[in-house]
Amino acid sequence: MLLAVDCGNTNIVFALYDGDIQRANWRISTDPKRSVDEYLVWLTQLMRFKSLAVDDVTDMIIASVVPEVQPKLINLASRGFGIVPQVVGDSGIDLGIDIHIDRPDQAGADRLVNAVAARDFHDLPAIILDFGTATTFDLIGKGGAYQGGIIAPGVNLSVEALYLAAARLPRLAVEPWASDMPVLGKDTVSAMHSGIFWGYVSMVEGLIERLRRDHGNDLPAIATGGLAPLFAEHVKAISIVDPDLTLKGLVRIHAQNKPEPK
Repeated sequence: MLLAVDCGNTNIVFALYDGDIQRANWRISTDPKRSVDEYLVWLTQLMRFKSLAVDDVTDMIIASVVPEVQPKLINLASRGFGIVPQVVGDSGIDLGIDIHIDRPDQAGADRLVNAVAARDFHDLPAIILDFGTATTFDLIGKGGAYQGGIIAPGVNLSVEALYLAAARLPRLAVEPWASDMPVLGKDTVSAMHSGIFWGYVSMVEGLIERLRRDHGNDLPAIATGGLAPLFAEHVKAISIVDPDLTLKGLVRIHAQNKPEPK
């Protein structure tokens, strides 16, 4: 089986795939101080709960946007499973898509992996909206070509910034909000909830509208990322939610780059 690893700034997702079928999915907070042994103990224990053994993992692919963690994940593949992983961004890995930006080396691995998944699982051209530590909007052209994108603060960053910068404001929890929440708050907490929720919804809708105005009014918007379910039902501009988009892209990249058996 293939172990697909999506390492983001907030969480790392480990998913086991048997072909295109996902057998298991686990996430752990991203912590550059966590050792390889800690990853290995945590992961193998979870695998045992699913009646899976270390020997069941025959391949591994990694997409990471955290440079301090990537070497540990590569080491995990070697020490834990005795395999050399594929790493998105390595010169030997062919994504099979064009990258049409001024500095292709600056494109995040996760955003390029999403483009590959969009190419194989969705109608293109399209907008990919990834709700993570940052909220990103990427335009994917025909054939999966990465055309560029937008990076905005994620909702958790916005909540934390309010709390840290204003001494008298409390820290809010990011949780599901009611779609009929009044825009006008009647106390500090309700005013903050309105600002975070409606401000975020308006930002997302506004940027999707601008992208569609410039690149095609019929562009579908594909939402993914850990926080996508919190906002997708409130943002009418979102066409579909695909929570496993990045993992599906990793599976396809692995298949494209796997050596033919001798």
